[in-house]
Amino acid sequence: VQLQAFGGGLVQAGGSLRLSCTTSGRTFSSNRMGWFRQAPGKEREFVATISWRGTSTTYADSVKGRFTISRDNAKNTVYLQMNSLKPEDTAVYYCAADYRVGYSTVVASAYDSWGQGTQVTVSS
Repeated sequence: VQLQAFGGGLVQAGGSLRLSCTTSGRTFSSNRMGWFRQAPGKEREFVATISWRGTSTTYADSVKGRFTISRDNAKNTVYLQMNSLKPEDTAVYYCAADYRVGYSTVVASAYDSWGQGTQVTVSS
């Protein structure tokens, strides 16, 4: 599956952004989706994941209560609404798909397909 993430940008602390990730090439609706991020000099870290029906979501503790993951299977798109942004949220954000059943849903190695990433910069 091919993924394309967009919606990043520069925002002040306390502001909001909505990231989108569109997919093509395979059945989107049966695919668990995830968002990860990677800051300079750091490893890629889990942000959020959503089940294929959208009924189950999991968030990293660092974003819980501020970020919301959602999906629209009719549009083959997954979203990440980010509110109350902090400078420490600055990173390249990646969407992920083709989850390997049986793996932990919060590790990057559980996903086989990745988008190109979109930069989010939060200024203080």
